[in-house]
Amino acid sequence: MRKFVSYLTNLAHAVALVLGAAGAVAAQAVPNPGEKIESLVTFGPQAPATSGDDDFTQTFFFLVPATERRPIYIRVFDPDCGGQLDAKVGQFNTRTEFSLYGGPGTHSAKGATDPRPANPAATPSGRLIKQQVFGVDPRYDEGYFNFGPLNPLEGELVEQFQGYVYKVVVRGLSGNDGNLYRFFLSSSPNLNVPIPGGNAFTYEYCFRIPAAAPGRAVTVHLYPFANEHVVSIKQSNFDVDNEAKLTIFSIAKNGHPTPVSGDGQWTSSVLPIKPAEYGLSLDFRLVSKATTFNDVVFYVTDQYDTALPFFAVPLGGPPRYKYDIDMKVHR
Repeated sequence: MRKFVSYLTNLAHAVALVLGAAGAVAAQAVPNPGEKIESLVTFGPQAPATSGDDDFTQTFFFLVPATERRPIYIRVFDPDCGGQLDAKVGQFNTRTEFSLYGGPGTHSAKGATDPRPANPAATPSGRLIKQQVFGVDPRYDEGYFNFGPLNPLEGELVEQFQGYVYKVVVRGLSGNDGNLYRFFLSSSPNLNVPIPGGNAFTYEYCFRIPAAAPGRAVTVHLYPFANEHVVSIKQSNFDVDNEAKLTIFSIAKNGHPTPVSGDGQWTSSVLPIKPAEYGLSLDFRLVSKATTFNDVVFYVTDQYDTALPFFAVPLGGPPRYKYDIDMKVHR
């Protein structure tokens, strides 16, 4: 427990530093433009394993600074499943549930941050604030649904994060289509207006790699955060179809190659973490030349099997490898 508290304290310092330096202007779009991810995706439970969604659920956390008192909104773009942006399988028949939680236990309860919950259908921790189910609904096709206005104090106060945390749990209730959507943490009900110091993160990322133009490649970035107690990390990925190359960059890793999974399969690998990488995000770089999109899942754990958070924007900025040049003076 002491190690976990220390981890959160260090994480809070990193969050404060990066947000203070960068202003978090783009931090609250999920996915963030810098990640180059097309959309988040959640399939209905009748979809096959090869759809690219391992458990038909996805959880994102939204961090609001402790000093914020204005009403906030968590905006969901294209929450319905029935339009051009969604993955149609036969006729659209999928219903997707979006649930907002706040209050004690939202983030701190046992199992709240598990990347692969033992029972994805179990009731999430925290207090249910609002829940909405979407099927085919032209009102929200390429439009926004708002959770809010919300009192920032309704989230769970997490001292180590220096703010209040909300949680949105997305579940496929029925059907076999893929619901593609995006989030934005905003101070406006009608526009995407960033909240200074706000952020968003997840512990398991289910997303779409966009299709590449013929003869070209697309590059997607994921940014897991490593604290000072991380000795090694285990990256796990699902259903990459062997159609992308995964390399890891950091201040101490200059494109470390890492295996990817086959169709409907999981693959994992373990990498050491050096002290120079503590308190910074790594860059998981996926490069794909596939001319069709691909839906995949990623999560990362440390040597204690504790999940590491993927922040929408890398803490400390996108990592850049530092060359260790041994310079000698010849006389």
